Amino acid sequence: MSKKFNFFKEAIATAKTSGTLVPSSRFLADRMLKGIDFEATNLIVELGPGDGAITKHLLQRIGPNTTIICFEINENFYNELQKIEHPQLVVLMESAENIESEIEKYGFEKADYIVSSLPLSIIPKEISMNILNTSHQVLKDDGKYIQFQYSLNYLKKLKDVFGKDNVKVQFEAINIPPAFVYQCSKN
Repeated sequence: MSKKFNFFKEAIATAKTSGTLVPSSRFLADRMLKGIDFEATNLIVELGPGDGAITKHLLQRIGPNTTIICFEINENFYNELQKIEHPQLVVLMESAENIESEIEKYGFEKADYIVSSLPLSIIPKEISMNILNTSHQVLKDDGKYIQFQYSLNYLKKLKDVFGKDNVKVQFEAINIPPAFVYQCSKN
Protein backbone atom coordinates (compact mmCIF):
# COMPACT_ATOMS: atom_id res chain seq x y z
CA MET A 1 0.00 0.00 0.00
CA SER A 2 2.93 2.36 0.58
CA LYS A 3 3.75 2.38 -3.15
CA LYS A 4 0.24 3.62 -3.98
CA PHE A 5 0.48 6.20 -1.21
CA ASN A 6 3.84 7.41 -2.55
CA PHE A 7 2.34 7.71 -6.04
CA PHE A 8 -0.64 9.64 -4.63
CA LYS A 9 1.64 11.95 -2.63
CA GLU A 10 3.80 12.67 -5.70
CA ALA A 11 0.75 13.16 -7.92
CA ILE A 12 -0.68 15.72 -5.47
CA ALA A 13 2.64 17.56 -5.29
CA THR A 14 2.96 17.68 -9.08
CA ALA A 15 -0.68 17.83 -10.16
CA LYS A 16 0.10 20.28 -12.96
CA THR A 17 2.31 17.74 -14.71
CA SER A 18 1.23 14.29 -13.51
CA GLY A 19 -2.43 14.55 -14.55
CA THR A 20 -3.68 11.78 -12.24
CA LEU A 21 -3.86 10.82 -8.59
CA VAL A 22 -3.66 7.02 -8.86
CA PRO A 23 -1.61 4.61 -10.99
CA SER A 24 -3.17 3.07 -14.09
CA SER A 25 -5.10 -0.16 -13.54
CA ARG A 26 -4.05 -3.48 -15.04
CA PHE A 27 -7.26 -3.33 -17.08
CA LEU A 28 -6.20 -0.04 -18.65
CA ALA A 29 -2.71 -1.44 -19.30
CA ASP A 30 -4.20 -4.54 -20.95
CA ARG A 31 -6.46 -2.42 -23.18
CA MET A 32 -3.57 -0.16 -24.20
CA LEU A 33 -1.21 -3.03 -25.02
CA LYS A 34 -3.73 -5.32 -26.69
CA GLY A 35 -2.80 -4.41 -30.28
CA ILE A 36 0.97 -4.62 -29.93
CA ASP A 37 2.82 -7.38 -31.82
CA PHE A 38 5.43 -8.00 -29.13
CA GLU A 39 7.38 -10.64 -31.04
CA ALA A 40 8.04 -8.43 -34.10
CA THR A 41 8.86 -5.24 -32.19
CA ASN A 42 12.30 -3.66 -31.98
CA LEU A 43 11.51 -0.42 -30.15
CA ILE A 44 8.69 0.71 -27.89
CA VAL A 45 8.82 4.28 -26.60
CA GLU A 46 6.87 5.08 -23.45
CA LEU A 47 5.97 8.68 -22.68
CA GLY A 48 5.13 9.73 -19.13
CA PRO A 49 5.40 6.32 -17.48
CA GLY A 50 4.99 7.70 -13.96
CA ASP A 51 5.98 5.01 -11.49
CA GLY A 52 5.97 2.27 -14.15
CA ALA A 53 2.48 0.77 -13.88
CA ILE A 54 2.28 0.22 -17.66
CA THR A 55 6.04 -0.21 -18.05
CA LYS A 56 5.91 -3.38 -15.95
CA HIS A 57 3.18 -4.83 -18.18
CA LEU A 58 5.29 -4.03 -21.24
CA LEU A 59 8.34 -5.74 -19.74
CA GLN A 60 6.33 -8.90 -19.04
CA ARG A 61 5.33 -9.19 -22.70
CA ILE A 62 8.27 -8.05 -24.84
CA GLY A 63 10.35 -10.40 -26.94
CA PRO A 64 14.10 -10.86 -26.48
CA ASN A 65 15.02 -8.29 -29.16
CA THR A 66 12.78 -5.44 -27.99
CA THR A 67 14.03 -2.28 -26.28
CA ILE A 68 11.77 0.02 -24.26
CA ILE A 69 12.86 3.65 -23.89
CA CYS A 70 10.91 5.65 -21.29
CA PHE A 71 10.72 9.45 -21.15
CA GLU A 72 9.89 10.82 -17.68
CA ILE A 73 10.52 14.40 -16.52
CA ASN A 74 9.37 14.00 -12.91
CA GLU A 75 12.48 13.35 -10.80
CA ASN A 76 10.72 11.21 -8.19
CA PHE A 77 9.01 9.04 -10.81
CA TYR A 78 12.30 8.82 -12.73
CA ASN A 79 14.05 7.57 -9.57
CA GLU A 80 11.27 5.02 -9.02
CA LEU A 81 11.64 3.78 -12.61
CA GLN A 82 15.40 3.43 -12.12
CA LYS A 83 14.65 0.71 -9.55
CA ILE A 84 13.21 -1.52 -12.27
CA GLU A 85 16.18 -3.61 -13.24
CA HIS A 86 15.72 -5.00 -16.73
CA PRO A 87 18.35 -5.18 -19.48
CA GLN A 88 15.88 -4.13 -22.19
CA LEU A 89 14.67 -1.01 -20.35
CA VAL A 90 16.18 2.46 -20.81
CA VAL A 91 14.85 5.22 -18.55
CA LEU A 92 15.57 8.82 -19.52
CA MET A 93 14.88 12.00 -17.60
CA GLU A 94 14.01 13.81 -20.80
CA SER A 95 11.07 15.60 -22.31
CA ALA A 96 8.98 13.66 -24.81
CA GLU A 97 9.74 16.51 -27.22
CA ASN A 98 13.22 14.99 -27.61
CA ILE A 99 12.16 11.53 -28.80
CA GLU A 100 13.94 11.68 -32.14
CA SER A 101 17.39 12.73 -30.90
CA GLU A 102 17.25 10.42 -27.88
CA ILE A 103 16.30 7.23 -29.72
CA GLU A 104 19.05 7.94 -32.26
CA LYS A 105 21.56 7.85 -29.38
CA TYR A 106 20.52 4.23 -28.84
CA GLY A 107 20.82 3.30 -32.52
CA PHE A 108 17.17 3.58 -33.53
CA GLU A 109 15.69 5.65 -36.35
CA LYS A 110 12.04 4.72 -35.86
CA ALA A 111 9.79 3.32 -33.13
CA ASP A 112 7.37 0.47 -33.70
CA TYR A 113 5.02 1.72 -30.97
CA ILE A 114 4.69 4.77 -28.75
CA VAL A 115 2.70 4.22 -25.57
CA SER A 116 1.75 7.47 -23.88
CA SER A 117 0.27 8.30 -20.50
CA LEU A 118 1.02 12.00 -20.88
CA PRO A 119 -1.75 14.28 -19.62
CA LEU A 120 -2.00 16.09 -22.97
CA SER A 121 -4.86 18.34 -21.92
CA ILE A 122 -2.82 19.99 -19.14
CA ILE A 123 0.42 20.31 -21.11
CA PRO A 124 0.72 23.67 -22.92
CA LYS A 125 -0.82 23.28 -26.40
CA GLU A 126 2.39 24.14 -28.28
CA ILE A 127 4.34 21.48 -26.38
CA SER A 128 1.65 18.79 -26.64
CA MET A 129 1.28 19.36 -30.39
CA ASN A 130 5.06 19.23 -30.79
CA ILE A 131 5.08 15.89 -28.93
CA LEU A 132 2.29 14.50 -31.14
CA ASN A 133 3.93 15.67 -34.38
CA THR A 134 7.33 14.34 -33.31
CA SER A 135 5.73 11.03 -32.28
CA HIS A 136 4.13 10.71 -35.71
CA GLN A 137 7.45 11.50 -37.36
CA VAL A 138 9.47 8.89 -35.44
CA LEU A 139 6.93 6.09 -35.85
CA LYS A 140 7.72 3.57 -38.56
CA ASP A 141 5.15 3.11 -41.31
CA ASP A 142 2.29 1.02 -39.86
CA GLY A 143 3.50 1.91 -36.35
CA LYS A 144 1.04 2.85 -33.62
CA TYR A 145 0.75 5.67 -31.15
CA ILE A 146 -1.33 4.56 -28.15
CA GLN A 147 -2.55 7.23 -25.75
CA PHE A 148 -4.96 7.25 -22.84
CA GLN A 149 -6.87 10.29 -21.59
CA TYR A 150 -9.73 10.86 -19.21
CA SER A 151 -11.75 12.81 -21.79
CA LEU A 152 -12.29 13.02 -25.54
CA ASN A 153 -10.98 16.58 -25.84
CA TYR A 154 -7.82 15.52 -27.72
CA LEU A 155 -9.60 13.37 -30.30
CA LYS A 156 -9.67 16.11 -32.95
CA LYS A 157 -5.99 16.94 -32.46
CA LEU A 158 -5.01 13.26 -32.78
CA LYS A 159 -7.08 12.97 -35.96
CA ASP A 160 -5.38 16.10 -37.31
CA VAL A 161 -1.96 14.49 -36.79
CA PHE A 162 -2.69 10.85 -37.71
CA GLY A 163 -5.65 11.25 -40.07
CA LYS A 164 -9.31 10.91 -39.18
CA ASP A 165 -9.56 7.29 -40.37
CA ASN A 166 -6.42 6.25 -38.46
CA VAL A 167 -7.63 6.98 -34.92
CA LYS A 168 -9.79 4.47 -33.03
CA VAL A 169 -11.18 5.13 -29.55
CA GLN A 170 -11.92 2.56 -26.86
CA PHE A 171 -13.22 3.03 -23.33
CA GLU A 172 -11.89 1.39 -20.17
CA ALA A 173 -14.32 1.63 -17.27
CA ILE A 174 -12.22 -0.35 -14.81
CA ASN A 175 -9.76 2.40 -13.99
CA ILE A 176 -9.85 5.34 -11.59
CA PRO A 177 -10.99 7.48 -13.25
CA PRO A 178 -12.33 5.60 -16.30
CA ALA A 179 -10.27 6.34 -19.39
CA PHE A 180 -10.39 6.57 -23.16
CA VAL A 181 -7.70 4.77 -25.15
CA TYR A 182 -6.73 6.20 -28.52
CA GLN A 183 -5.13 3.76 -30.97
CA CYS A 184 -3.51 5.88 -33.70
CA SER A 185 -1.99 4.19 -36.75
CA LYS A 186 0.59 5.70 -39.05
CA ASN A 187 -0.26 4.83 -42.63
